[in-house]
Amino acid sequence: MGSTRLEAFSDGVIAILITIMVLELKVPHDASWPALVPLLPVFLSYVLSFIYLGIYWNNHHHMLHTCRQITGPILWANLHLLFWLSLIPFATGWMGENHFASLPTALYGVVLLMAAIAYFLLQTLIIRSQGPHSLLKRALGSDWKGKISPLLYFSAIVAAFWAQWLSQFIYVLAALIWLVPDSRIEHILAAQETD
Repeated sequence: MGSTRLEAFSDGVIAILITIMVLELKVPHDASWPALVPLLPVFLSYVLSFIYLGIYWNNHHHMLHTCRQITGPILWANLHLLFWLSLIPFATGWMGENHFASLPTALYGVVLLMAAIAYFLLQTLIIRSQGPHSLLKRALGSDWKGKISPLLYFSAIVAAFWAQWLSQFIYVLAALIWLVPDSRIEHILAAQETD
């Protein structure tokens, strides 16, 4: 099986998750600027989660374009990733509604950490299925972003219990690291097309 169906399904799930998150932004009953102030933590947590889902969508899209075939284990690993991504709206809502309190902030990090682990497993299975000369393996190289992200999430989880601001800073930092366009896979795919 090719990757088109898997990509379409994953795209649909991520689109639904974004829709769920935006529906959690409750409209105030007052038409004044002060009425928006209580919504600021909810909005900020939404923006952060929107960026994370966008990063996963973008990288997932590029990763699947390196696949020649999709195996059963890859399908299950993809569902595993989507499971953890599907918890982002809940963690986002809980964190925002509780103004970045310790436990919701830590849970948000747990969801991000588990999604990062699930993405790594999916990536590993794709590389294994494509053989020793996998396009994805060549594109990733040392994959410093993939290695540092779980460490950042873990440190943010720990920090959430004594300095929530530091935890939030780490989540933003990790997102910024991934927000910088990563063209490794695009370069490998372009080089393959010219060969």
